[in-house]
Amino acid sequence: MTFSKQLFVFFLLFFFPLLHASQPKECSSSSCGHDDVHVRFPFWLLSKQPESCGHVGFSLLCTVSQSPALKLPKSGTFLVREIDYISQQIRLYDPENCLAIKLLTFDISGSPFSPLYLVNYTFLSCPNEVAKPPGFDSIPCLGNSTTLFLATTSSDLAKSMLPSCQIVKTLAVPVSRPVVARKSRFSTDVNDQDLWLKWDSPSCSDCERDRLRCGFISNASLEVKCFPFEKSGNNNTGLQALKIVSLAIIGPATVFATCIGVGVCTSESFNSRRRRNVAIAAAVTLQPNGVIVTTGLDESTIESYKKMELGESRRLPGTNDIVCSICLSEYKSKETVRCIPECDHCFHIDCIDVWLKIHGSCPLCRNSPS
Repeated sequence: MTFSKQLFVFFLLFFFPLLHASQPKECSSSSCGHDDVHVRFPFWLLSKQPESCGHVGFSLLCTVSQSPALKLPKSGTFLVREIDYISQQIRLYDPENCLAIKLLTFDISGSPFSPLYLVNYTFLSCPNEVAKPPGFDSIPCLGNSTTLFLATTSSDLAKSMLPSCQIVKTLAVPVSRPVVARKSRFSTDVNDQDLWLKWDSPSCSDCERDRLRCGFISNASLEVKCFPFEKSGNNNTGLQALKIVSLAIIGPATVFATCIGVGVCTSESFNSRRRRNVAIAAAVTLQPNGVIVTTGLDESTIESYKKMELGESRRLPGTNDIVCSICLSEYKSKETVRCIPECDHCFHIDCIDVWLKIHGSCPLCRNSPS
């Protein structure tokens, strides 16, 4: 690494927090453009807000169509239609307009969200000639020239179609309100409606009701509290400019002197520190009284799990992705990963070691290696 790059990394590590502290407006509400969905804590936009403006698992991204999108770890990407910060609910829909396909493999584990209400739907596949109106509405995006797909909340109706039709799957669908089972018809509601989810933690409902800003108490804490919104004005703007100018003058000189004296400004240590912080934030569990509960594994057990250095292909065993699910960073060649036995899920060694010391189970499938 060249000396100029060392200076830049050192500036990021030590002086960027000062700039961030002097600019609280960075965490104000944002959006993807013309969309009416306002994004604020605990959510944050990957392209427009720093990571410190949101909670782990609540990152959103802007699509090409300038709409916010949420990626659930095991169920793919959904577009966001609405966020209710007071009731702590989010309303999602499928960008491909075929929610039924994603529901057939829907798995919400590994995310901070849970269903608002659950309604059991039974999916069936039937020959084309079986499904005839009235009362036999099919799901067009699941069918083909020879087969129709039907869905119903009535298990009795589904069983009455046997043996001409086959039951594909019965699953619980997250909806906005309880649904009374219809005994006499099939419906496309399961495909036409939106997906409703909620989150319980972090709890910012009180802040929203009082028209206050919710956020972390400090950069070193996962606890949240209510803050007043910053008032804009000439005096405030002038103060921000003075702080920035002062840091711009004093910062480089201090960085230069410190780097010469210390000589430890490497991108590897910066990435390692970032991954470790992300792993800690994702693994800890806070009780209502603010106590952090850990149920992790001892170091000797963790060290017994196999580790490997990635080659140029960055290929991992099994069904592992090219992105570490803990820090969300893409794997690079020569990086070391550790794999959990039984499930064979792999992660950056810095990320998974911290996770297992605190949590003790796989962050993807939640199976405990012990």
